[in-house]
Amino acid sequence: MFDTGNTGFMLVATSLVMLMTPGLAFFYGGLVGRKNVLTIMIQSFVSMGVTTIVWWAVGYSLCFSGGEGGIIGNLDKAFMIGVTLNTVSPFGSGNIPEFVFMAYQMMFAIITPALITGAFSNRVKFGAYLMFLVGWLVFVYFPFVHMVWGNGLLAKMGVLDFAGGIVVHNIAGMAALASVLYVGRRKVGDSIPHSIPLVALGTGLLWFGWYGFNAGSELRVDAVTGLAFLNTDIAASFAGPVWMLLAWIIEKKPKFLGLLTGAVAGLATITPCAGYVTPTSAAIIGILAGIVCYFAVNLKNRLKWDDALDVWGVHGVGGALGVILLGLMATKAVNAAGADGLFAGNSSFFVTQLIAIVVSSIYAFTFTFGMLWVINKITRVRTSEGEEEDGLDKSLHGETAYEGI
Repeated sequence: MFDTGNTGFMLVATSLVMLMTPGLAFFYGGLVGRKNVLTIMIQSFVSMGVTTIVWWAVGYSLCFSGGEGGIIGNLDKAFMIGVTLNTVSPFGSGNIPEFVFMAYQMMFAIITPALITGAFSNRVKFGAYLMFLVGWLVFVYFPFVHMVWGNGLLAKMGVLDFAGGIVVHNIAGMAALASVLYVGRRKVGDSIPHSIPLVALGTGLLWFGWYGFNAGSELRVDAVTGLAFLNTDIAASFAGPVWMLLAWIIEKKPKFLGLLTGAVAGLATITPCAGYVTPTSAAIIGILAGIVCYFAVNLKNRLKWDDALDVWGVHGVGGALGVILLGLMATKAVNAAGADGLFAGNSSFFVTQLIAIVVSSIYAFTFTFGMLWVINKITRVRTSEGEEEDGLDKSLHGETAYEGI
């Protein structure tokens, strides 16, 4: 009944995507100041527990059960009711157990809200964050998973998103921007980044895990799996040096942090395209990711948005750019299950991708802003100036990452 090769591969891919959340914790942990390392890291690690509970209880069912052509699914598979050891995944054609598909998708759910935390680092109460985590999953993430990957509204419109340009990066980036504008600027300056080696470790783990993120999204082992793997590496390998080169020209220094940030921007941008474009297109996508995301971060700085760790500029802009470039560069020559883009003569697909990215951006931004307003009525979202001064590690969690702080 089950294909053991595909099942084994998907278990490895699931493990790789799981590793990305600790990788993100290290990436963000190195970017913040010494007094706030544990605070930003716990926001990633706690998602591994809380999101798993929500996903098992209702999330998987709301995303992948019922609701064909709609915005959200139903609760037929809540608590995994009716899913047995012999149940084959209804998604993909790899003949893998539904339990494996559920676990793989769960890892995406875990990391997506954790991405947002880099935007409001050093200034959000932990209790408010936990409420935000659950609310954002239920009202933003789950609907878009269903609409794009669960045979929902956007899928029926013909929208393609191979591994999460809309579902993960764009909506997280737009939620990050809404969070920044709602919460406001930090009152206490922070000497960031405090440890670029930690950022490098996090980047390495993210890059490694991203092979499972993108290649695993084929849900089986075939030529498209290998294509997605290769395209992932090519895009990151072009984007990182391009970002570094721009920094070298404009800021007069070839910065290691720029190389690392650029690589992540390339990974985010290739994500929706990975299994639908040629390796040459992946190289072009990587170059454009390095350029566009670099200048998006510069724009953010000029506008004085306190997106501390550039979530909007890297993930929000990168995800949107990838979805748009997919509308241009997609070709059925590499994946018959995909589509031809504008460059292959299909203008309607390009328009569909544009509509999808506009809708996802507006919804994620608007709902996130409104949700934070509601949460603030229940419990204070913003930390006090005194808590920021002491550092959130000590003031909120009673712990410190380093002696003498």
